[in-house]
Amino acid sequence: MAIRIGVVGLGFGSEFVPIYLKHPDVATVAICDADEGKLHELGNRFGIESRFTKLEQMLEADSCDAVHILTPVPLHVPQSLAVLNSGRHCACAVPMATDLEGIRKVISATRRSGKNYMMMETTAYDRACIFVRDKVRSGEMGNLTFLRGTYFQDLEGSYPTYWRAMPPMLYATHAVAPLLSIAGTRARKVFCLGSGKLGPTIQQPGANTFPLQTAIFRLDGTDVAAEVTRSWFQTARPYTEAFSVYGDAAGFEWQQVESEEPVLYEMQQPVADQRGREVTARRYLPPLRPDLYPAELAEFADGWHGGSHPHLAHEFVRSIVEDRPPAIDEVTSADWTAPGICANESSLREGEPVAIPRY
Repeated sequence: MAIRIGVVGLGFGSEFVPIYLKHPDVATVAICDADEGKLHELGNRFGIESRFTKLEQMLEADSCDAVHILTPVPLHVPQSLAVLNSGRHCACAVPMATDLEGIRKVISATRRSGKNYMMMETTAYDRACIFVRDKVRSGEMGNLTFLRGTYFQDLEGSYPTYWRAMPPMLYATHAVAPLLSIAGTRARKVFCLGSGKLGPTIQQPGANTFPLQTAIFRLDGTDVAAEVTRSWFQTARPYTEAFSVYGDAAGFEWQQVESEEPVLYEMQQPVADQRGREVTARRYLPPLRPDLYPAELAEFADGWHGGSHPHLAHEFVRSIVEDRPPAIDEVTSADWTAPGICANESSLREGEPVAIPRY
């Protein structure tokens, strides 16, 4: 069965259009963007005839069986609902929503429609996340002791103003998702503090005041805690979406500088009359995994976001073809999105614990 894919939002979406065009289970690709210049440039480049300036037009034209949304964050919930309510499968860029009510609405629409919803979280298919997740599942990391996720990005300059009003933790999935995916569980409780104060040229009236928020999560069904730190402004550190995982047999740390390689630690066996156990450290770049998707997509393996894009597109397509839930279904999407929303609530209460809903 070959399916028809619609891609909405051709900024980031332009990364996925050629992947879908090459996927052996995709029959056609339709594109949509409010910017007609961008729409026609991309359409002409790839020979795509089905072009729309509004999502509603794409849905009314019946040009696709599934839609991948890559539009600005405030549009994610209403556009996901529009796609699902039209009886189509929906993939959406992160985050799923920026409040718990938005999460509830998307889950309800998914279940009413009987179609698939998948939050397209890039870090879950980053080469490093795949590598560490496999090592944890094989037992090579031993018992997990602690996890840390970090996402720093400076949004001063010409970014849309709405980012200045948004608490960093409402866009925390890049730091939360790899930890929960690797640990194979959800976060059940959070303690979070805001740190610093936005300067007067950034602060929006009545909106977020924190340039940075940092949280500790208790992971469900375990004794393990995870730390997540998110920053939008006023933090002198280059862009990074990073995670570290520590077990009692091995550990993994994301590189401090993006041009370096990650560090893999291995705990040695204890030696009699020696204080402490030796830990070896070596730089190690996890392999790309084009073996996990069709050979037609191999040219996209070493792409942006740790080579995650062909993995995401393939998982979304195959979940539809195989008539099964995607790996990041509506529940997993909620489990990776709600922790940041609840962390922000905790920060507004000066770190009081907040329970994270179970979906």
